[in-house]
Amino acid sequence: MIAIPLLNVFIYGSLLPDQSNHSVVSTYVKSYKPGQISGRIVDCGAYPAAVRDEIAFGRNSIIRGQWITVDRKGLAAMDRLEEFYGVEEQNDYERIWVCDAADRMVTGWTYIWESARAVQT
Repeated sequence: MIAIPLLNVFIYGSLLPDQSNHSVVSTYVKSYKPGQISGRIVDCGAYPAAVRDEIAFGRNSIIRGQWITVDRKGLAAMDRLEEFYGVEEQNDYERIWVCDAADRMVTGWTYIWESARAVQT
């Protein structure tokens, strides 16, 4: 039997359980664990975006969410939702590697905006 590699992803906002987009990942999730990353949330109306910019780091802002473990199909489902098409592509969100703010041994992917764009912060 071939082992399917599992990936850690930090989720926040609409991907969390009981939120509007959780169904995108719920069938792929193998485990949940509370977590937090450095950054701040900007309100985009229908959904939030994580931003890791000078304002966030200057304020030592923390985003609370959950670490989930998924397979590649789960990551692909989130890529579609977040409109991430790959490195050096026109993406809505970028997918970056981060570590947990409280436990630096916990690492994985998350989706962010490079800046707050024209959104109220």
